[in-house]
Amino acid sequence: MGVEIKVISSQAIKEAYLALAPEFERVSGHKLNTTWNGTIDLLKKLRAGEVFDLVILVTPSMEEMIKEGKIVPDSRIDLVRSEIAIAVPPGSPRPDLSSVETVKRALLAAKNGVGYSSGPSGVFLSDLFKHWGIADRIKQIQTPPGTPVGTLLAKGEVDIGFQQVSELMLYPGIQYVGPVPREMQHVSVFAGGVHTGAKNPGAARELIRFIASPAALPYIKKTGMEQGAA
Repeated sequence: MGVEIKVISSQAIKEAYLALAPEFERVSGHKLNTTWNGTIDLLKKLRAGEVFDLVILVTPSMEEMIKEGKIVPDSRIDLVRSEIAIAVPPGSPRPDLSSVETVKRALLAAKNGVGYSSGPSGVFLSDLFKHWGIADRIKQIQTPPGTPVGTLLAKGEVDIGFQQVSELMLYPGIQYVGPVPREMQHVSVFAGGVHTGAKNPGAARELIRFIASPAALPYIKKTGMEQGAA
């Protein structure tokens, strides 16, 4: 008999998840009740004592939640991985992504600024710009937790936007360019784990196994991600 699975998830996997959810519900008989949050807000909810069946988080944060007793350790499975990509407003020139130097030049030429998220990719890029010595030479705009960088690009509020491939590739009203050069790439892995207070832990494990299965792969690849950690 099917049950309702209460899920809280990082937004990075949202497009693939929404595409595969109907198939999972069909084959399992379960229903999904899903909350979407940026990493910062998601962790706040868990630490405030909110209870879910399944949690999907970037792996460093998942490890924190396991240590804090929020996630059943042996339930954790690495589900998908996503690279950082670049997009620009519609009609704007596409930056040259052939090398780190060409990307740097594009950033320095961005009059309206450079946008990135408050999630894992944004934290990485903020540190990278400091390492490159250009942090004080570019206008940086970081979106609030849970707010897509695509919103800035669609309104023309920044000239260049960075975020996970999965969050930019299909975003409406922007121009997706592609992944950043390998030398500045940072791959984020998102894992699923059963909450220690889960009402339906068995069903939650079924969903984890489904997302990690060959049946889910086409939905995942369509959004620019890959399955597993490597």
